[in-house]
Amino acid sequence: MTQLRNDWQLDEIQALFDMPFNNLLFKAHTIHRENFDPNYVQVSSLLNIKTGACPEDCSYCSQSSKYDTGLEREKLMEIDTVLEQAKTAKDQGATRFCMGAAWRNPTDKSLDKVIPMIQGVKAMGMETCVTLGMLTQEQAFTLKEAGLDYYNHNLDTSEENYSNVITTRNFQDRLDTLESVQNADIHVCSGGILGLGEEQSDRASMLRSLANLDKHPDSVPINLLVPIPGTPFEKIEPPTESEFVRTIAVARIMMPKSVVRLSAGRTDMGEAMQALCFFAGANSIFYGEQLLTTDNPDTGSDKALFETLGLNMSQSNH
Repeated sequence: MTQLRNDWQLDEIQALFDMPFNNLLFKAHTIHRENFDPNYVQVSSLLNIKTGACPEDCSYCSQSSKYDTGLEREKLMEIDTVLEQAKTAKDQGATRFCMGAAWRNPTDKSLDKVIPMIQGVKAMGMETCVTLGMLTQEQAFTLKEAGLDYYNHNLDTSEENYSNVITTRNFQDRLDTLESVQNADIHVCSGGILGLGEEQSDRASMLRSLANLDKHPDSVPINLLVPIPGTPFEKIEPPTESEFVRTIAVARIMMPKSVVRLSAGRTDMGEAMQALCFFAGANSIFYGEQLLTTDNPDTGSDKALFETLGLNMSQSNH
C-alpha cells in the first residue's frame, strides 16, 4: 500500500507533472483503486447561506464588495429555508450538505446563527460542512461542539501566486485557520482553483502545501475557474483539459486516502474530460444546480453521466 507522506519536495511533484500522460494516469488510478472503490463517487450539495458584500478582494469572486458583478447582497438565510434545501439535497442522493457564507471571518454572534443549521442538518443524518472564512481557535472548538463534520477553507493557489489573486489576507492566514480546524478535530476540506493565472509550478506548490499539512485534508476540492464578468479575472486564460486532469492525478498520488472532489467548472467539462478526472482519482462531486453563485450541471444530467460511466452514488461493499 502507498505510504502517506507529509514531506513532499517540489522537484518530486514536478517530476509527477512531467510524466507521460498515460503513465501518470495509470499510476494515479492504481493508487486510487488501492484506497477506494473506483466506481463510487461521493455526492455533496452546497448552499450559499449568505450572499455578497464580502470585504475580501479575491480577484475571481462575484461576492467581493470590491467588484460590480451584478450580484444582489442578501442577508443570512432563515434556518427553515436552509433545512428545506438540505432535505431536498438528501432526497436527491447527497450525503453531505455544505453551507457557505460570504464572510472574511464570522463574528461569534453570526456563528451562533449558523450552529442551529449545522445541528438541523446533522439531525437529518447527513454530514455537515461549512465555509465561513477565517476562524479563531475558540470558534473552531465551538463548531466541533455543535457537531460539525467538515470545515472548508481552500488555499486557492500557491503561496507564490497568492498575492496576485488576493491582497486582503495572506497565505499564512489560510494555514492558520486550517491548523485551528485540525486542532479541534474537525475534518478539513481544502483545495484550490485552477485558472488563477498560475504556472504548473504553482499547482505543484499548492499541492505540496496541502499534502505537507500535519494531516492530509480529508477532502480536496479541485475547482476550474468560472470567469465572472466584472471581476479582474473575467478574461483569464483557463488551463487546458490535460493540465486539469494531470492536477487531479497528482493530487491523488500525493494524498492517496483523501477524497478528491471535482468542484466548480463542471458545466464547461464534457463527458470525456469528467470521465478522465474520475479515472485519475476524483471521487466526489458537488451536486445541484448552484455552487454558491456559479452554475453547476443539474442533477438529471449528473445522474445520466453516472449511468453512462457506470458510477454509483451509494457505497458498494468494495
